Amino acid sequence: MEKGAVGGGSDPRPPRRRGLAMALHQRDAAGGAKEETGELYGDGDGDGGGAEAGQPAHARGPVPKWSEQLTARGLVVSAAVGIMYSVIVMKLNLTTGLDPTLNVSAALISFVILRVWTHATARLGFAVRPLTRQENTVIQTCAVACYGISSAGGFGSYLLGLSKKTYEAAGTDIEGNVGWKEPGIGWMTGYLFAVSFVGILALVPLRKILVIDYKLTYPSGTATAVLINGFHAPQGDDVAKMQVKGFTKYFAISFFWSFFQWFYSGGDKCGFSQFPTLGLRARKQTFFFDFNLTYVGAGMICPHLINISLLLGSILSYGIMWPLISDLKGNWYPADLPESSMRSLQGYKAFICIALILGDGMYNFAKIIVSTIWSIVNKSEKKNTKKEEDILSLDDLHRNEVFTRESLPNWIAFLGYFGLSLVAVITIPLMFPEIKWYYAIIAYILAPALGFSNAYGSGLTDINMAFNYGKVALLILAATAGKEHGVVAGMVGCGMVKSIASISADLMQDFKTGHLTLTSPRSMLIAQIVGTVMGCVIAPLAFFVFYNAFDIGNLNGPWKAPYALIYRNIAILGVEGFSALPMHCLQLCCGFFAFALVANLMRDFLPRKYGKWIPLPMAMGFPFLVGASFAIDMCVGTLIVYIWHKIDKSKAVHMVPAVASGFICGDGLWIFPASLLSLAKITPPMCMAFESTR
Repeated sequence: MEKGAVGGGSDPRPPRRRGLAMALHQRDAAGGAKEETGELYGDGDGDGGGAEAGQPAHARGPVPKWSEQLTARGLVVSAAVGIMYSVIVMKLNLTTGLDPTLNVSAALISFVILRVWTHATARLGFAVRPLTRQENTVIQTCAVACYGISSAGGFGSYLLGLSKKTYEAAGTDIEGNVGWKEPGIGWMTGYLFAVSFVGILALVPLRKILVIDYKLTYPSGTATAVLINGFHAPQGDDVAKMQVKGFTKYFAISFFWSFFQWFYSGGDKCGFSQFPTLGLRARKQTFFFDFNLTYVGAGMICPHLINISLLLGSILSYGIMWPLISDLKGNWYPADLPESSMRSLQGYKAFICIALILGDGMYNFAKIIVSTIWSIVNKSEKKNTKKEEDILSLDDLHRNEVFTRESLPNWIAFLGYFGLSLVAVITIPLMFPEIKWYYAIIAYILAPALGFSNAYGSGLTDINMAFNYGKVALLILAATAGKEHGVVAGMVGCGMVKSIASISADLMQDFKTGHLTLTSPRSMLIAQIVGTVMGCVIAPLAFFVFYNAFDIGNLNGPWKAPYALIYRNIAILGVEGFSALPMHCLQLCCGFFAFALVANLMRDFLPRKYGKWIPLPMAMGFPFLVGASFAIDMCVGTLIVYIWHKIDKSKAVHMVPAVASGFICGDGLWIFPASLLSLAKITPPMCMAFESTR
């Protein structure tokens, strides 16, 4: 799933955005227990003499030069964190499509590795350069750019949607389902290099306007800065030690638990992942806890409402709707068709899921555009009005001076953007003849406007709408290119638009972090470029480890990659219109599309005490296609957080992010040996299975 989708892009209130889930737990670590929510978002004065949130007053000392913020150990740590999280994100994309925001977790892991590194080298008698918040920020930026390619590169969605297996899963007899291209490490790497760098330079000339002049909060960027500054605060050392110890402990538990489970999984439906915790009949409808600590950790990161929404979607789909529709076999759809056919039960699963996603996405797309225009108009009307609160403190002046003095010259940004766009316009039509060169030119002419709109909206609400820009482009290009080329052209064009919009918004989040940690934008831009280069190489390699080791795209197995089928069906919908839907599916889709709109309206316009309980439509949509087991895992994670906060809130605030990161990284690291064992044809020695005795 795309970045931003997990949070149910429907929530307009920054304190509940998913990108801040871990940072909210870290708030007290950065600024003391009495720090208010307003300070976290940069709109409070705090106790630091006017210092903005995330930037303590004690950090006013000399700032290292930009070249000193880029270190050899930083690149090594960035590569290590980037590889680890690329594998984790790839696993999530290829199983459920879930893609939680892991930026704050990456900052935590980077600090843990750096701390171990510096202590180890110091004990060996080597001279150790002090670890600074600027180096930590640069490493986090580079690592996030690296694994961001695995997240937004389309390996679980539009690129995999081009494969022959997804083409067959969509139905070879479906009108408009034309064209496929098997995954290849060569063309995938080339495609990523062609589309991933344009977005980096699209908004560089506007960074001062967005971060300083408009004072956009960029909540995830602010949250990461709060965490990093908390690590480097004088009072933060004890907390950091506790977090490092907690992360290490639960990392080891997660890794060895995954290793232990492997011995019992010697078959298709064997092992703890098939344990019928709620009974055999419930397991048949995917209601069981599968002991996957990655999703337990993700549930600890995501807000409670997201996890509850996932569970509600599971109950509604696999608990009620799919059993009822299955009973209508022979009436609503031919009885001789397998359930995996898009003209049978699978069609209802896929298109109703799409209806929820599009309904939620279209609403938030419109809302962000309106909010952006409204905010810009208001700021332009008030730009000549000098208010008392507009008078900057010394800390603000210091941050602004650091942020503007070491910038990339605009002429380099313009020239680089033109050159990179030209490369993409030439190379992409050569790789995909279905997409015409003038489609690419139009995309890159509109790119700065799309990137600005997405970056501005992300700064206001923390919602990255890149996946919705991509879906709109997918529908338009599929309809424009026609029946013979529409599916391929739509998905390739979707990737171009999404990459531009996503990277622009992510870079502005990083610039906000850099602004609050006194990090040079030049060093951050270089880190972003280096991380993107790493990601363009690492992500295809990680994908092919999974692709060769596991049965990717099998809707009856654990590696469903649901978004590949969803994106292909959206393209078919753009080519064929509603004729591609099974019987009565259009009416159901319209109903769920309307539900998504109404749910969002209720969340936005009801009083907060009522609106906060409305479930998130997009989160409800995931289980419609994927199943209920991962939602139960995530609800276990949210239950752990809830109970922990009730028992010892002060400790939970600091330790939940560390424990969640340990669960995710330990299970994620096991993927490496598991993949190697699978490639070597070494199978587990035992099969633990469960069957009814009746």
